[in-house]
Amino acid sequence: MTGESGGRRFVVEADGGSRGNPGPAGYGALVLDAGTGELLAETAESIGRATNNVAEYRGLIAGLQAAVAIDPRCRVEVRMDSKLVVEQMSGRWQIKHDDLRALAARARGVLPPSRVTYTWIPRAENARADRLANEAMDAAAAGRAWSTSTRRSGAAGSGGAAATSSASVTAGASAMSVTAGASSGSGAATTSSAAPSPSAPPSRGRSRRPDSARAPQPADPGEPTVLLLVRHGRTPLTEQRRFSGRGGADPLLTDSGRADAARVADLLATLVVSTRRVPGHGSVDGAAALPDVGPVTAVVCSPLARTRETAAIVAGRLGLPVAPDDGWSEVGFGAWDGLTYAEVAERWPAELRAWQGSTTAAPPGGESLDEHVVRVRAARARLVSEHAGRTVAVVTHVTPVRVAVAEALDAGPAALWRTRVSPCSVSAIRYWSDGGAEVVAVNRIP
Repeated sequence: MTGESGGRRFVVEADGGSRGNPGPAGYGALVLDAGTGELLAETAESIGRATNNVAEYRGLIAGLQAAVAIDPRCRVEVRMDSKLVVEQMSGRWQIKHDDLRALAARARGVLPPSRVTYTWIPRAENARADRLANEAMDAAAAGRAWSTSTRRSGAAGSGGAAATSSASVTAGASAMSVTAGASSGSGAATTSSAAPSPSAPPSRGRSRRPDSARAPQPADPGEPTVLLLVRHGRTPLTEQRRFSGRGGADPLLTDSGRADAARVADLLATLVVSTRRVPGHGSVDGAAALPDVGPVTAVVCSPLARTRETAAIVAGRLGLPVAPDDGWSEVGFGAWDGLTYAEVAERWPAELRAWQGSTTAAPPGGESLDEHVVRVRAARARLVSEHAGRTVAVVTHVTPVRVAVAEALDAGPAALWRTRVSPCSVSAIRYWSDGGAEVVAVNRIP
């Protein structure tokens, strides 16, 4: 099909994703003739570790490049199930993350924006690009550098050149490449023999949920999810400075601890949006207790007694229910639970040094910091996904707060020992859907 510019009219379907966000990532894209729907080209690639949105933008760029390779004068309708990419590239949503701005600029450089339109489609209608992206993610998850590119016979210009297909796989130091010519007779291209092995597990665990299960999109794609990480109030073990993990005694709050919880509840109840715009209300003025943090819309807590009691006081003040989540429980201290630091240093000096010097070491019968980080990371990802664009109070413990702050700052393990987390203090972190994070406050004491 030929457009007014003299070039052909194409449809590009593109997709990308990661398993973990960030995690093993890949993209897939295909080019169709806009008039006949004939498949003209396919391309896919594993890109190592990246976020969903980076992979989606990479798929868009690859699809546009494949279209231009067929006809540099083409006009393209891009169809994607990524609302964020479609709205950002259409100019209706701002692009706040530097990495995505750079990728958007690359996409605009492939074709003049006047020759590209963008249409959002449900994920079920993007199945072909989704399949290619998942093959690429399979390869990335297996540690293989993998790519494939296919040109069909209909992709030729007036010369009617034969279709070609090529793919490459790299695993460790070895590499294999395959190039195949067109099959005889029909003119359809041969398929690549270097796709991820069919014997590999069909893992399709993308961190994006199906459209039917997605949370509503926020009005502004740059609107972050805010986690307010609240340490529980004081307990008898807190006041005696004793180890108190997830597997030992489960103390309740002291009177001082309940007073702590009441103060932090009052603080969270005062939150208003100070510099953001609220849809339908314009700018909202007011002195916010924390900058750029809106009202709390949900309360989550560790299921231990001290956090549940603190969360109940907070939620009661806010008029919200409490949702326990074991991912936010304290690290397990094993045999050290209930002891002071001096007592542990006297009885287990070597084990204590190992634990403080390596994230793989664990207290006797306890949990390593690496194990704890995995648990907290998964809990954080769930909240950011399920409460997109909203503010959640998370009543938790010292170590989960330290983990979240260190990861948001992209700091090393040493940062876990250098963050003070006082009883009922608040640490605020903003998370964007593209994987970006910003620490707003640490150890804010009411």
